[in-house]
Amino acid sequence: MEFIIVTFILLVLELLYFRIADKFNIIDKPNHRSSHTKVTLRGGGIIFPIAFLLYFASSILYRKDTFLPKEYWAFGLGLLILSVISFLDDILDLSTKLRLFFHFISVSLLIYFLGILFILPIWLLPIVFIFIIGVLNAYNFMDGINGITGLYSFVILSTLYYINQYKIIFTDVNFIIYPVLASLVFLFFNFRKKAKCFAGDVGSMSIAFWVLALLGLLVVKTQELTYLLFIGVYGIEVIFTIIQRIKLKENIFEAHRHHLYQLLVNKMKWSHLLVSTMYGVIQLLINFSIIYWKLNFVEGILYLIFPTLTMYVLAKFYIFKTTETY
Repeated sequence: MEFIIVTFILLVLELLYFRIADKFNIIDKPNHRSSHTKVTLRGGGIIFPIAFLLYFASSILYRKDTFLPKEYWAFGLGLLILSVISFLDDILDLSTKLRLFFHFISVSLLIYFLGILFILPIWLLPIVFIFIIGVLNAYNFMDGINGITGLYSFVILSTLYYINQYKIIFTDVNFIIYPVLASLVFLFFNFRKKAKCFAGDVGSMSIAFWVLALLGLLVVKTQELTYLLFIGVYGIEVIFTIIQRIKLKENIFEAHRHHLYQLLVNKMKWSHLLVSTMYGVIQLLINFSIIYWKLNFVEGILYLIFPTLTMYVLAKFYIFKTTETY
């Protein structure tokens, strides 16, 4: 009953946000770098931080204890800071330096939440910071077509739910279910040929932050880096697109249309929903293989990530040859 009520509340609040966004003209206008052609409401992903507030409220009202570290307040504070600055960036277009400053604060809180701030060697902390900020921005880069952010997140969260329920308990199950419900509500409005809304920076950043928190808890609990491959498809896409753009001597911080999903939609004329589903299914197959075959990190790279990378490179090469564009 609790989850039905939460889903209903998220649905109502999302519809309320649509009215606010429409009134204050919080929209995404298509340009020559976009993969859409119609003006669409931006910031629909605001329900992800709202989902955490609902989770926090339910934890206080109905659950006296939790599997989360006592520092879970740090996660909430980090998420809210990241969400606020991302929402402001959606409507005001903030400077990169200002955004990175608040990203640094949020990531610091996330690391504290995971309980690794005083455990990891000093030399390793900068690498962790760069990795987390990189994943947050990768999620944002990949939020370019209908359905991809919501569906990809749903796949990862569902995998983590399965592990928590049937393999090893690493967190409060509701800490996974609440973002799942938010993803489903968001998908209801976004997984359409003509999306009602886009996630915006507030959506892509906040759900990425939540996914990273859950992956971090699982890695800390199991001491296995293999689970980081649950975001392997995005990793392949973003890393090798950056390499490509550096090779082309482009500014990697400027908008572009070099991602494979953009080429499939804009050049090959595949539907947004088909491409989003393809990304989700490939990541699901990788996740299932890791769990079923009990692969370690190196095995996961060799048997799953490398073949996926090969297909990715071949697909881009084919599109390049077919459309003569990059």
